[in-house]
Amino acid sequence: MEYYFAKTITGEFEEVIKKVTNELEKEGFGVLTEIDIKATLKKKLDVDFKKYRILGACNAPYAYKALKAEDKIGAMLPCNVIVQELENGKIEVAAVNPMASMQAVENKDLEKIAKEIGHKLEKVINQV
Repeated sequence: MEYYFAKTITGEFEEVIKKVTNELEKEGFGVLTEIDIKATLKKKLDVDFKKYRILGACNAPYAYKALKAEDKIGAMLPCNVIVQELENGKIEVAAVNPMASMQAVENKDLEKIAKEIGHKLEKVINQV
């Protein structure tokens, strides 16, 4: 089982970020955090890196269900989605596969939630 869902597309980086955010919203996710890896690495290490953004996406009703089922699951939240610039004008969008990350947690209620969220995230990636 892959630990992520991914798709490579063409487009302008910031426009892809907007499209991903819109697709996440359609599936009930909000973006709680946005980490600009390029800017962070420049500031902290003074190195140049490709455009790479991590979006911390949360579907509040599912997060609530997950936290009720397993109170330590917050250590794995939110669901990360990355957008990274590749060569030749290509951009990759990838999202965590919650089923892969939940394998270490033995909780049947959580497994059902992870499966549902996984379907939503995979749909987001496919729609980008």
